[in-house]
Amino acid sequence: MIILHSTMSKALFILILALPSCFIQAQVLPSFGDSRTATTGMQFLKIPIDARGTSLAGAVSASVADPAAMYWNPAGITHVDTGKFIFQLAHTRYFASTKMNYAAGVFKSGPQSFVGIQLQSMDYGEMMETTEFQPTGTGRTFTMNNYLIGVTFARVLTESFSIGLTGKLAHEGIPNVATNNVMFDLGFQYNVGLRNTRFSVTMSNFGLNVQPKGKIQLLDFATGTTTKNSFESVSVPAIFRLGLCTDVWRKIQHSITTALQLNHPTDNNETIAIGAEYAYKSFMFLRTGYELGQDVQSSPSAGFGFKLRRRFGGIGFDYGFVQKKTLGSIHRLTLQVILK
Repeated sequence: MIILHSTMSKALFILILALPSCFIQAQVLPSFGDSRTATTGMQFLKIPIDARGTSLAGAVSASVADPAAMYWNPAGITHVDTGKFIFQLAHTRYFASTKMNYAAGVFKSGPQSFVGIQLQSMDYGEMMETTEFQPTGTGRTFTMNNYLIGVTFARVLTESFSIGLTGKLAHEGIPNVATNNVMFDLGFQYNVGLRNTRFSVTMSNFGLNVQPKGKIQLLDFATGTTTKNSFESVSVPAIFRLGLCTDVWRKIQHSITTALQLNHPTDNNETIAIGAEYAYKSFMFLRTGYELGQDVQSSPSAGFGFKLRRRFGGIGFDYGFVQKKTLGSIHRLTLQVILK
């Protein structure tokens, strides 16, 4: 067992006990079971960023062990490969020609400590401006910009228990109006010890309500135009996750891991995600999953991945796919590089 001897370890342990009681009471429990659709801003924060997570329908908070853990469960970066640096790039081809890019890096900062940095951006492309009187377009175009910057600190507290904390700044902007918010993620992973069974709790995107800043011109039938520079406060799409995964079958060269996860967002109904991953020699991976309770019906998700050991460390590639019934398909690619 690793003894909790440092001030940082004790502080994080106290934090994991104190924050849930505060956040769950404020943002999770009061709205449990109610209809909360479209009650928050910054919706881009809810879009999964990596191919593996998509392939398993998001049921990865208990098993994630790469830089994508900074999205799913910050404690997961304590289980990354023991290389000096691990870099990850991910690209999502989303609906309506929208694209999302993600870049992250993790390094070991101490014997049992890890630090991660993440960057996320959403590209909506150029859009045509329309008004009530010109619904087909004014001839002008505009762009939106969303991005996130985050820093994660995680630590192994015992041989079975690790925790992580992320601080991040998110920006959501439309022409002349911008919303900025500071948020936190907190999570832990615990290895039960039986059949590699792991349990996790994660609370993501917890922050205060903020007011957008800026000035816009609105059409007014009485005066022609009016200026608006005061806006209602916007909350963030916080989410609480409970995850469980276990190896249901393991041989020398083969293994099958199954996962179950409860998702409780503050702006939508609860969902349950299930996933399964087959691994061959820790080299080739086949994955599938399904999320029960979605607003938009979809096919089961699917994907595959490869990990190759090289002289410099290693390289990994993952692909994930899901088909939404009314919106279309989502493709994700993830590239990971490990430097020894």
